[in-house]
Amino acid sequence: MELTAALVHLATALAIGLLLGVEREHDNARDSTRPAGSRTFPLIALAGAVGAALGPVALGVALAAVAALVIAWYLRTSEPGATTEIAALTAFLLGALAWQRPELAVPAGVVVAVLLAAKRPLHRFARNVVSDRDVRDAMILFVVAFVVLPLLPNRPLGPYGVLNPARVWWLVVAVTVIGWAGYVAARAFGQRWGLLVTGFAGGFVSGSATTAVMGRKYRAAGAAAFPGAVAVNVATLVQMVAVTAVASPPVALRLLPAAGAGAAVLLVEVTWLVWRTRPAEDDEAATNRPMSIKAAVSLAAILVLFLVVTRAAADWLGGGGVVAAGALGGLADAHAAAIAAASLAPQSIPVHTAVVACGAALATNTVVKLVLATATGGPRFALRLGAWLTPAVAAVALGMAW
Repeated sequence: MELTAALVHLATALAIGLLLGVEREHDNARDSTRPAGSRTFPLIALAGAVGAALGPVALGVALAAVAALVIAWYLRTSEPGATTEIAALTAFLLGALAWQRPELAVPAGVVVAVLLAAKRPLHRFARNVVSDRDVRDAMILFVVAFVVLPLLPNRPLGPYGVLNPARVWWLVVAVTVIGWAGYVAARAFGQRWGLLVTGFAGGFVSGSATTAVMGRKYRAAGAAAFPGAVAVNVATLVQMVAVTAVASPPVALRLLPAAGAGAAVLLVEVTWLVWRTRPAEDDEAATNRPMSIKAAVSLAAILVLFLVVTRAAADWLGGGGVVAAGALGGLADAHAAAIAAASLAPQSIPVHTAVVACGAALATNTVVKLVLATATGGPRFALRLGAWLTPAVAAVALGMAW
C-alpha cells in the first residue's frame, strides 16, 4: 500500500475513534469509573488499524489485549450496563476495517455514534412507545420477511404464469413495513399531535378503516377530526407510489407527478385546517395493528386474486378490462389493486394502462371512504370531507392526464 493511502486509512481510523470517544466521554461525564473517552477511543481504533496492517496474528493479539482491558473496565465499574465497553471493542474493529475498507468503516462509525448518542430517545421508545404486543407483532414481521420469504419458490406459477410466490410475499412484506412505519409514528407522536398524526399514520395501515375512525371521532371531537381525515389521503397517495415502485418502477415513475400534485394540495389543506382548528389530544391509538398472521395471509390472498383477475381481464378485454379490474379492486383495497395492475406492466400491458388502472382504484377507494364517512360521521361530515378531497382528486386526474 502506498504511503499516502496508508496515512489516509490511519487517519480514518483515528477520526472514527475520536468521534466515538467524544460521545462516550460526554455521556460518561458523571461516571469516573469508566476512563475510556476522547483519548482512549482514538488509540483503540488506531490499534485496530495498526494490527490489521501488521497481519492476522498481530490483529488477533491486539484484539485479545483490548478485550482483556475492556473486561477489566467492566469489572471495576459500579454502574449497570456495558455500552462503553462494547463501544470500545467496536472502535477497535472499525479501526481494523478502516485499514482494509475505509469506505465501509466511515458510515459504520457514523451509525455507531448515532446509536450511542440516541440513548435517551431509544430508551423512551423501547419502554414507553412499544408495547409487548408490538414486540410480538415485530417478531412476526421478521419471521415473515426473513424466514418465510427465502423459502418460497421464485418462479412463475398458476394461471397465466402471473403467480410468483416469492414476489407476492415480498409485496406483502413491503406493504406491511410501510404500515408498520405509520403505526409506530402514531404510537410515538400521537399524544403530541393528536388526531392529525393518527389520521396520517393510520392511512398507511388502512385508509378506509382510519376514515371510519375519523368519522367516529368527529361525532365526539367535532372539527378537530378534519385535519386527520384529510391527512389519511396523503398517506394513501404516498403508499400508492411506494408499493407500485416495488412492483413496477416505470409505473411508479409515471404515478409520481399525479400523486405529488394530489399530496401537495392535500398538505396545503391540512395546513389550513390545522391553523384554523385546535388539534385534539388523542388518548389512544386509532390505528389497527399493522401485522398479524391473519392480516398477512388475507393480504396475500387478495393480491393473488387481483393478480389473476387483472391478468384475465387484460387477456379477455384488453386495457379496458385492466382498468375495470382496478376500479373493482379499489372497492376492497386500492393498493392491492394497484400492485396487481403494476405487476403486469410493461410485459403484459402498457405502462399508461397500468397508471390509469391505479387511478381508477384510487377513485373507487375514495368513494368507499366517503361512504364510510357517511356511516360513521354522518352526512355533514362526509359532505365536508368530499369538498376538501375534490381539489386533490382534480389534481391527481390532471397529473395523470399530463
